Amino acid sequence: MIEEIVSLQMPVEERLVVRKNRLEPEHAGKNMKRISIVTGTHGDELNGQYVCYKLIEKIKAHPEHLCGIVDVYPSINPLGIDTGSRGIPMNDLDMNRVFPGTDSGAMAEHIAYKITQDIIGSDMCVDVHSSNIFIKEVPQVRLSPENYDKLLPYARLMNADIIWALSASVYLEASLANCLNMFGVPSIVVEMGAGSRITRTYARQTLDGIFRLMKELGIWSGSVEEVKEPIVANTGDVSAIHAGRSGLFILEDAEIGVNIQKGFKIGKIVSPLTGDVLEEIISPKDGFLFTLREHPVVYKGAIMARVCKTGDRAETAFASVKGGEAYV
Repeated sequence: MIEEIVSLQMPVEERLVVRKNRLEPEHAGKNMKRISIVTGTHGDELNGQYVCYKLIEKIKAHPEHLCGIVDVYPSINPLGIDTGSRGIPMNDLDMNRVFPGTDSGAMAEHIAYKITQDIIGSDMCVDVHSSNIFIKEVPQVRLSPENYDKLLPYARLMNADIIWALSASVYLEASLANCLNMFGVPSIVVEMGAGSRITRTYARQTLDGIFRLMKELGIWSGSVEEVKEPIVANTGDVSAIHAGRSGLFILEDAEIGVNIQKGFKIGKIVSPLTGDVLEEIISPKDGFLFTLREHPVVYKGAIMARVCKTGDRAETAFASVKGGEAYV
């Protein structure tokens, strides 16, 4: 059932509408579990759009296996999706910086408030993101430091390659997932791929994780795929490599999602003007390459790659990140 969550009058007789699709068993009972799947917070995050499509397709194909409520929010930033911009057009406001919003606030705050209030009451929320157009990420779950212990068992079901938490200093309090956790809705953030494109293998990997999570919650009774045993990052295991020079990034033989050795040459930054190699991008440790630069034009300080040490997997520990990367 399609429901309108927000409807606002726009110029030139247009309306901004945020919708969700509620899927529930034909004979719905009381006290059913409910999961919310949210994506489209940033307008260039298209992997989540594909996940929503495949999720609804599978549930419609096997409605007899649905035992609870699945709320799908495919586009909570519809203007961004329509224009292909990461933020809300006109002022390029990041939608994931205004939660929980306020009913009497400006447009973005009002939308954030309505979405937050609609999701409250869910037994679980999966907030699906992609990276931006500059870097590519393997499927991963990012957890807040405050909720790490509580959310780790759910994160392990998500079929991700790696689970890690950002340090408290760079964790964003005004993100959707953080606000929902504060309101008592367990919420995890999944990030995968790159902006403005669909990586179907990653999206399907995440979809398998969502169904595994739904099975655990008692929302889905059908068969599910086995999920990966993720890398759980320990303190100091994640190293971010940043560009020391501006120039053109030339990728060597590095592939994302593989183990590499210390000293491995990921790529180089060159000068198209002089023909010089300005800097070689080298792995500082043995580990798993889970973030990799996609866009060839780089500036000093830009993130080039992340490598996670693949040793003993910690149960409860935080990964530290050099350079202050944003949560999502």
